[in-house]
Amino acid sequence: MKSSSKRGVILMNLGSPDSTEVRDVRKYLDEFLMDERVIDSPYILRSILVKGIITPFRSPKSAEAYSTIWTENGSPLVYITRQLKEALAPVMNEPIAVAMRYGNPDMKSAYEDILKQMPDVEEIILLPLYPHYAMSSFETASVHAQKVFKDEGYSFKIKIVRPFYNHPAYITALAESMRPYITDNANHLLFSYHSIPEGHIIKSDITRSHCFQSGDCCVKDSPAHDYCYRHQCLTTTKLVTEKLGISNERYSVAFQSKLGRAEWLKPATTMRMEQMPKEGNKNLTVVCPSFVSDCLETLEEIEVREKENFMNAGGESFTYIPCMNTRAAWVDAVVELINDEKGHLVVEPA
Repeated sequence: MKSSSKRGVILMNLGSPDSTEVRDVRKYLDEFLMDERVIDSPYILRSILVKGIITPFRSPKSAEAYSTIWTENGSPLVYITRQLKEALAPVMNEPIAVAMRYGNPDMKSAYEDILKQMPDVEEIILLPLYPHYAMSSFETASVHAQKVFKDEGYSFKIKIVRPFYNHPAYITALAESMRPYITDNANHLLFSYHSIPEGHIIKSDITRSHCFQSGDCCVKDSPAHDYCYRHQCLTTTKLVTEKLGISNERYSVAFQSKLGRAEWLKPATTMRMEQMPKEGNKNLTVVCPSFVSDCLETLEEIEVREKENFMNAGGESFTYIPCMNTRAAWVDAVVELINDEKGHLVVEPA
């Protein structure tokens, strides 16, 4: 049921370059990688690393990768997020805007979009489209949205939807998006989550004494789990496989998209692609629950490069399950997440 207040909604996603031109990709990567919650090195070291080493070499390769998935509507991630907005419009019947953490449309323009549609708006529900908590996803999106909100001195309040990794509506929508692909022909299902540095999880451990302190830390009850990306990924996997009736031996978990030399979550998806055919899992289905919208990491990294790795290692069939994008069950789940305000983080105007 919709709130009775004068309310707007902002859908916030990661972002994309403005085009596949190297200069635009480099600008985007500079903004993304200079975020202290993405690469948490001191500013000077981060600047040397990002602007002096990573982006000069990575930008041309990333531009080429983006060009393989770019559409006539631009970036798939941005376009799909806009499509989700359009799918929500007749159901929500209230102002909706789109913001990206990096690139365009930016956070300020999203706030201004809501004000243009409803000048006397009283509250804005912000939904960061990240199911799981991580410094480099939900945390940076939330902090950035609050900074812009306070810097601009807006008079409305904002309510931020917390990570929804275990919310029944999300689990149901994810399961329904996967169901058509769970067949007897696919002898193994791989959950490929975006990886993050292990140090980010340790830094986010509010107990300072739980994460990575034992082999079963992710299944031992702890307040740390509210901020533990790995625990939340494993919980999503458990809940959705139970809902689909998938036995333990038919699935596994891996982590993709590692950057740099630090210790990141393991096992790596790339490594598993090479190993699984040798283990007898030659018919593989892959799902990427870290993402609710298809993007470079799913369409190019998984559906193209990792498929090639798997087939070259002796695989016989490879099926990628698309993200939920604008599926009806996901649209319904988004409405429920927005309206389920009991867990929202409330930020009052100054």
